[in-house]
Amino acid sequence: MAIKQLNPYLNFDGTAAKAIELYQRALGAKVENVQRFGDMPGGSPAAKDRILHAVLKIGAGVVMLSDTMPGMPFSAEGNAHVCLDYDNSVEMAQHFELLASGDKVTMPLQDTFWGAKFGMLTDAFGVRWMFNCEHENENENKNKNENKKS
Repeated sequence: MAIKQLNPYLNFDGTAAKAIELYQRALGAKVENVQRFGDMPGGSPAAKDRILHAVLKIGAGVVMLSDTMPGMPFSAEGNAHVCLDYDNSVEMAQHFELLASGDKVTMPLQDTFWGAKFGMLTDAFGVRWMFNCEHENENENKNKNENKKS
């Protein structure tokens, strides 16, 4: 059986709805599905507004997320990053600035030895993000746009 798709799954401690709002505003995320604990039969009244499961479309990718149940152990940071691969460094820089919060920029956007502009940050909810735009991809898109104008 082949793997159909690989999706990052983010967990929050009661702030998933706010994270969805941030990702919509900063990254242009499109909400495809949101279910709350209150939608579940026999759900806890204390958790009714928490996100049970949500699916966000960001570019060509999908990110899934949820809140934990109240009182469950939660750690905001782990050993994973969500990597966003762009074909336009200007758009990438705009999204980077919108998602960055205070001193949470691990690596400012900069040109790298592997031929890309790259940066890393941790958002207001403790999710770590990588931003990458290969110069080759950006130049290909510029050429395609110039050819369309002719």
